[in-house]
Amino acid sequence: MAPDGRLLPPGEVGEVVARGDLLMTGYWRLPEKTAETLVNGWLHTGDRGLIDERGFLYLKDRLKDMVITGGFNVYPVDVENALGQHPAVHECTVFGLPDDKWGETVQAAVQLRTGEHASEAELIAFVRERLGPVQTPKRIHFHESLPRSPVGKVLKSAVRDAALAGTATA
Repeated sequence: MAPDGRLLPPGEVGEVVARGDLLMTGYWRLPEKTAETLVNGWLHTGDRGLIDERGFLYLKDRLKDMVITGGFNVYPVDVENALGQHPAVHECTVFGLPDDKWGETVQAAVQLRTGEHASEAELIAFVRERLGPVQTPKRIHFHESLPRSPVGKVLKSAVRDAALAGTATA
């Protein structure tokens, strides 16, 4: 769905919404959360995706993870996919940090492969060549190991907090 509520044609990326008899009717004792999630009979998932010409749904990213920098929308998964192509990168996650001039700046946390080396400048140039200046991280925060949840998912909020505190390791 487009931000203006229009259903999008195949191939266009928008928020994934659903409706039907088997979906939730609301959050228990959270009317404000229910009102922002259920709009005009549609359940807004908070996911960004597209439906192809055959009707297959492809999830792209979470809307809340989107970074708005200088009026441009940057989706972390696009930057993560580019950065992940670098041979020294084992894993990465991309997030935004507040910035007085741009609103937010694109930042990345990177765990390098064992025995591999890459500088911040090298990784920034690598992404810039593939995506251009708007989507290129302004900083790369190196981690020996990215923080994870008990089920093994990278904790983007913990990485962001470490970047704000300046506690990422080299």
